[in-house]
Amino acid sequence: MMRKTVLSALTLSLGLSACTTSPLGRSQLSLFDSSEIDQQGQKAFEEYRQSHKQATGRDGQYVSCIANAIIDTLPEGQGPSKWTVGVYQDNEPNAFALPGGYVVINTGLMSVAKNQDQIATVVGHEMAHVLANHANERTSTQSLTSTGLGVVQSVTGNNMLAQLLGAGAQYGVLLPYSRRQESEADLLGLDLMARAGFDPRASIALWQNMASAAGGGKPPEWASTHPNDGERSKALEGRMQSAVKLSEQAHAAGHTPSCGNIKS
Repeated sequence: MMRKTVLSALTLSLGLSACTTSPLGRSQLSLFDSSEIDQQGQKAFEEYRQSHKQATGRDGQYVSCIANAIIDTLPEGQGPSKWTVGVYQDNEPNAFALPGGYVVINTGLMSVAKNQDQIATVVGHEMAHVLANHANERTSTQSLTSTGLGVVQSVTGNNMLAQLLGAGAQYGVLLPYSRRQESEADLLGLDLMARAGFDPRASIALWQNMASAAGGGKPPEWASTHPNDGERSKALEGRMQSAVKLSEQAHAAGHTPSCGNIKS
């Protein structure tokens, strides 16, 4: 009993000492050095890139235009020094982000997101995961959940981080984000795309399109851990008024992105 008490106290102390705050003011557990997390993200992205063909034509240019509009309006010093956002050949309506500033959009998503504002919803959502350090949080939580005080060893330099983050797993996408993190990315992403001058109201239509793409069956992999449609719409609508104001302010400041049509 004494040993369990000591271990519990040590775990609590470790957690408190590694507590950070998300952009929305939520407490997060971040046990790992951000540079280590970013290195694993880079490794995972290289694994993915080697096995998937990048879309270098119209789709790639279209998404790059949208991503650059968002990146250009990020506050100085916020996020990675370099972002890598690309479209890859895959028919699944899917997208994901990796630590270090890597965002992958599948070509299958291009027929679900109908315009630049809906694509901006996707890009903003995925960039929000990176900006909110969700990968560090999910890995830290997993380390405590599955290994207990083995996390002490991971912090001091063994290979636990690579195992947890999934550098050896398929494309490095091993630990799904929680519903809380997905909800946070929805709201942060809404602000990101609005500050760049995109229409935040398109976000609700995008998620409706995603639900329709599922055909009433199992939702696409990307949306499987997201809040249900009603919860998502309610949360977005609750933030919509402030997001629309951000978009209007962006327009007044000259940020009026025009990336063309989505057709390849």
